[in-house]
Amino acid sequence: MVFSSNIFLFYFLPIFLMAYFLTPRRFRNYTLLLFSLVFYAYGAPDFVFLLLGECVINYYLVKGMVKAQRGKKLLCALSIIMTLGLLLYFKYANFFVENYNSVLGWFHHEAVSWMKVALPIGISFFTFQSLTYTLDVYRSVTPPSKKLTDYVLYIMMFPQLIAGPIVKYNTVATQLVDRTSTMEDRAAGFYRFVIGLGKKVLIANTLALYADKVFAMNYADLSTGAAWLAMLSYTMQIYFDFSGYSDMAIGLGRMMGFRFPENFNDPYTSGSISEFWRRWHITLGAFMKDYLYIPLGGNRKGSARTYFNLIIVFLCSGFWHGASWNFVLWGAFHGLFQILDRLFMLNVFKKIGRLPSVLLTFLVVNLGWVLFRVEGIAHAGKFYQALFAFRRGLDEVTDLHYWIVLALALVFSFLTLTKGGQRLQDTIFAEHYSKKLSWVMFTITLVLLLLSAGALCVTDFNPFIYFRF
Repeated sequence: MVFSSNIFLFYFLPIFLMAYFLTPRRFRNYTLLLFSLVFYAYGAPDFVFLLLGECVINYYLVKGMVKAQRGKKLLCALSIIMTLGLLLYFKYANFFVENYNSVLGWFHHEAVSWMKVALPIGISFFTFQSLTYTLDVYRSVTPPSKKLTDYVLYIMMFPQLIAGPIVKYNTVATQLVDRTSTMEDRAAGFYRFVIGLGKKVLIANTLALYADKVFAMNYADLSTGAAWLAMLSYTMQIYFDFSGYSDMAIGLGRMMGFRFPENFNDPYTSGSISEFWRRWHITLGAFMKDYLYIPLGGNRKGSARTYFNLIIVFLCSGFWHGASWNFVLWGAFHGLFQILDRLFMLNVFKKIGRLPSVLLTFLVVNLGWVLFRVEGIAHAGKFYQALFAFRRGLDEVTDLHYWIVLALALVFSFLTLTKGGQRLQDTIFAEHYSKKLSWVMFTITLVLLLLSAGALCVTDFNPFIYFRF
């Protein structure tokens, strides 16, 4: 089940909100936990008890770690091994076996027989949140949860279970125990949810139709114009798809009194790849920095070690996104530009000015998304050839709706490059709304909700890129 679906919008969410707010405050966590389990079981019934069992075991491992006079490191290691072990098995076992069989084939050995492992939805986000809890408690950054149900709720809370944001335990620990949800919180959360829904359904889904059509073609015959347009469409799709889902998660959380961290900050207005990663998937960047880059030494051990650490971090980041060499290359691609920024690119960007820097960075990001979208390194190479082959023809898009949506996507993506655009966005995502502005926002979001619901009712096309990450 995803947020942008009829079953969620018309059945699950209304029933949940009614049950949640009718429940006495001290019992609301149990209601939220129950619905979270139902939410996950709907999409992955075969895995809900496995992940629930992992939560229970990890809770008592960490609890024992805190109380232990000796063996604290051992219990911490067991917790990490169990958590990462599930991720490695379910997400990467197929990848490792396929590559092992490829090596065997080079030496004319018989391939290893293997029953493919199904991937539990949201396991990447589930894993990272489990790790932050274990490591933060081990480092004494935060005390452990006093109640098993509160810990399980932190891991399996449905708003951020499938696609984040990645929420550190210490940022919501007090909210799990005691939180308030005012009418202003509920209204602001509703506005944020519907804006995210509109981004996903009205923009991302529309652009995905053209991107999917072109990326499914034979790249050897693909015109250069169509290749560039498909790449741009996918660049817009993935941003409005993922940021829209994050908006919906943040909005749902605020309706209940939770304050989840922001996950995007106008990433396509970045003037360098380094800045892009401070604005794109912010919670993933924070996780990699706090739990990998800094423990590796960060930038404290000289330039060569810094560059090595950056490459390791971005290779891991790429591999986290998917069990494919394309994702590894995508991570290496961004890691390389992080290094180039530190070597000379940041100085170049300062000299050429803000707007050229943004456009050049946007081009680099677009080219990187090809690796993210195309299946197989060979196919990626052919698509890059199509981009620069200067073959005639555009495989014209005659649908005016597509061009309007693409134009709106570009406008919204670069809106904050102007002062007026920044003020408008700050007004829309304000912490508090005046009475007049609240009515304006209510009207806008009601229209967006009706348009989004209508779009979902007339088509079954509703892809979500990060659903199985």
